[in-house]
Amino acid sequence: MKKLILLIVMTFVSFTDVFAQVEYKIITSVESIVPNGLGRSRIVSANADRDYKEFTSEQTEDDNTRNKSKRKDIRVKDFEETKLLNFYNLGGIRFQNIAANDAVLSSKINTMIEEGWELAFVTSAVESDSGSEDGQGIFITRFIFKRNK
Repeated sequence: MKKLILLIVMTFVSFTDVFAQVEYKIITSVESIVPNGLGRSRIVSANADRDYKEFTSEQTEDDNTRNKSKRKDIRVKDFEETKLLNFYNLGGIRFQNIAANDAVLSSKINTMIEEGWELAFVTSAVESDSGSEDGQGIFITRFIFKRNK
C-alpha cells in the first residue's frame, strides 16, 4: 500500500511541471553610443501588459484591409526606467561607464532572479555611428526572463 501511494505521489509530482503555465518578461537596456556623451542610456521594463491580438490584422488575398489599431493604444505609460551611463563622453569611450552599467544591470538581473524569474534568453543588436554625418547609435540588449505562474 505504501508503495502504491508513493507511486501515485511521484506520478503526480512528475506531471505538475508539464501543466505549469509560464510567463515571460522582457527587460531592455539601451546604451547610447552617440559621441560626446549626448545620448541617453536606460534600462526599461514595462509594468503594463498588452495583448498583441488587439493590434494585429490578418491580410488575405480576398481581404487586405489595413490594420486600424491606434498607436496610442499600444503605448505603455506604466513602466520602470533606470538611468545608465553613456558609453562615450567628450574624451571618447568611457570604460568606467561600461563597468558602472554592468553593475546596475547585474543588480537588476539579481533582483529579478530573487523574485523568482529565470534568465531564459539574451539578445542584442547595435545601430552604430556610420560616419561624421551620422552621430547616432545605440546598443540594445533584451533580457528575456521566465517563471512559472
